[in-house]
Amino acid sequence: MKRIIIATAFIMSFLPLSAQEYVGQSCTSIMVGRLASADGSVITSHTCDGRYRTWSFVEPAADHGPGARHKVLRGTMQTAFRGDTTGVRLMGTIPEASHTYAYLNTAYPCLNEKQLAIGETTFVGPDTLINSAGWFTIEELERVALQRCDRAREAIFLMGRLAEQYGYGDSGECLTVADKNEVWQFEITGVGKDRIGAAWVARRVPDDHVAVSANIPRIGRVDRKDKSIIASSNLEQVALDNGLWDGQGEFIYWKCYNTDYANGKNYNDREFFIFNHLAPSLGLSDDMPELPFSVKPDNKVSLRDVMALYRETYEGTSYDMTRNVLMSRPATKTHPADTVVSPVANPWLTTTMRNTLNTLVPGTVEFRRTIAVAWCAYSHVTQLRNWLPDSVGGVCWLSLDNPGQSPRVPVFSGTTVVPKAYWACGQKAYKPDCALWLFRRANKLATVAWQSTKQKFSEEILRLEEMAINGLPGKEASEAILNAYTEYIYNESVSTWSDLEQKLWLQFGMGF
Repeated sequence: MKRIIIATAFIMSFLPLSAQEYVGQSCTSIMVGRLASADGSVITSHTCDGRYRTWSFVEPAADHGPGARHKVLRGTMQTAFRGDTTGVRLMGTIPEASHTYAYLNTAYPCLNEKQLAIGETTFVGPDTLINSAGWFTIEELERVALQRCDRAREAIFLMGRLAEQYGYGDSGECLTVADKNEVWQFEITGVGKDRIGAAWVARRVPDDHVAVSANIPRIGRVDRKDKSIIASSNLEQVALDNGLWDGQGEFIYWKCYNTDYANGKNYNDREFFIFNHLAPSLGLSDDMPELPFSVKPDNKVSLRDVMALYRETYEGTSYDMTRNVLMSRPATKTHPADTVVSPVANPWLTTTMRNTLNTLVPGTVEFRRTIAVAWCAYSHVTQLRNWLPDSVGGVCWLSLDNPGQSPRVPVFSGTTVVPKAYWACGQKAYKPDCALWLFRRANKLATVAWQSTKQKFSEEILRLEEMAINGLPGKEASEAILNAYTEYIYNESVSTWSDLEQKLWLQFGMGF
């Protein structure tokens, strides 16, 4: 009977996570100031965790005549391809800029031709602040900022002004806004159920620090004399009007605009793990009531360090969800009989699989929200380099599906076209030629016995990373060279994942 239960649970481990697991657990953004990075890059990043669209497209720069209007849209995050209007609503129009920049159109638009880049995480905030009549969602604010701005501060002021004027209709959001010299954390909410407007605050990450946003507001004391903080004029009044602050003592943003899933803290496992990994000398403890907004890392942080953090599942730490999924191993000529982690143990189990294992042996798996998750749509790590021309200085390292399993493909500020396989979303239907499924097939198959497949996946990811970084085009790269390089790394990655998939079918086709 126990074997039947285990077999059923194993099959169920392939099913998607339940909707409940997305709540308060979507997206992680890591920011690195230029003096904290190993090469002087400014870095921002984003995991888009959830069933959001995976198609991407480079929207070209454009000139617009007098009287042109920009359409403010809602619902673009669930579309199947560029131009798909299913579920898309026109909220209104605003005056168009005379010239708009080219930008990479992902679900949350992320990089433009001027080395302006944006990451995102949702912190929800009090539902009493959400008014869906507001025109702007967070992704539409990002789109307009990338079209019109070349500096992070400029983008923050534009997004704040537009949201205040036309209304913010989304839940609490954090954007990690970076240019080639600095990076800011921008947090925004609505102002009330029946009110049009927005309340927002932004704080600059010190140049020699790293910061993390993972679904909890992180900005603390708001001192309007501090030049590293800018905020809407109504920030404190909105908190007072909505019973979020009593007006006594210091105004601490995260305490007022937080929700209760963080147990009164301004961090969760992800912020703590990343800070403790990069700055262990600080001796941070996971029972602290508050973590610093940012930390100075013990060592300079490289691009590949950030990529590695996005593959983290806490294996080998006290948070490891695989450590108690054990099996007996009989004695052989090379080792005595012992107990080892089962090959089928993986850090991305569904609720059903965890519940089954915990029914068999209570306490086997305690859920931890890992940095790399199986429900990720796409992720990016974007570096911005002020010593290079904009076209080649900004590089969005784009990954589809689980960032703990997938390689990254460089898309430059000067890239004008991405491979055609990126043009269609793979979330709502199986499309064998869609970029998402070209990676997802091997990734999902590998979890059949992740303990025996992860080393090969890691080796291939690191090989492709090294090849892609070492071969980056130089400062004189043309548009054609940049497009060709993106295509080249993409083709190498897809070919490698296709080979992995075939080898896994051979390995598992007759059992393992």
